[in-house]
Amino acid sequence: MRDKYLTVTGVSEGYYTEKRSKFYAFLHHVESADEVQALHREYKKKYYDARHVCYAYRIGAEGEAFRANDDGEPSSTAGRPILGALLSADITDAVIFVIRYYGGVNLGTGGLIVAYREAATLAVDDARSRSSLEERFVEEQITYTFSYPQMNAVMKIVKDMEPRIVAQDFQTTCSITLSIRRSLMPQLKARLEALAFA
Repeated sequence: MRDKYLTVTGVSEGYYTEKRSKFYAFLHHVESADEVQALHREYKKKYYDARHVCYAYRIGAEGEAFRANDDGEPSSTAGRPILGALLSADITDAVIFVIRYYGGVNLGTGGLIVAYREAATLAVDDARSRSSLEERFVEEQITYTFSYPQMNAVMKIVKDMEPRIVAQDFQTTCSITLSIRRSLMPQLKARLEALAFA
């Protein structure tokens, strides 16, 4: 299982033209299919006079949730090439929309595939050139309950391993919820469990 992945911040853009057809690409960070649908509605509204608003997305550290949408273009000529741009850059938690204005000349299936892939790739290149690509880590959480005298030992582990403190409660019985990169969780667990025998 991977514990780090590449995603994007902000909005990156690409523009490609072929035989007077114009292709505008927009790359966004998303974390759910609902966010994708909301953005799709916005683009449909903003570019109401465009012939097609096609898109593809990947969500999850492994890109396990994905979808490609041709929005009326011939099957697999738009969404699949856009998805291909995300896959070849290994970007996830992202969506690329490509808006097409028809130029009066049919491009054929091969021409469409090239145009949509090129527009999407240019949006990825824009993200790369503006340093908008960001490496993130898959985190796991652990809640550890301990007695007050163990506080210093617990806090030393927190200082050494630098997990993110999600919640803490220092009443009669103390508890702390920590979040850390997946690959470091076994080590964190082992060090906390060892305190019980200290």
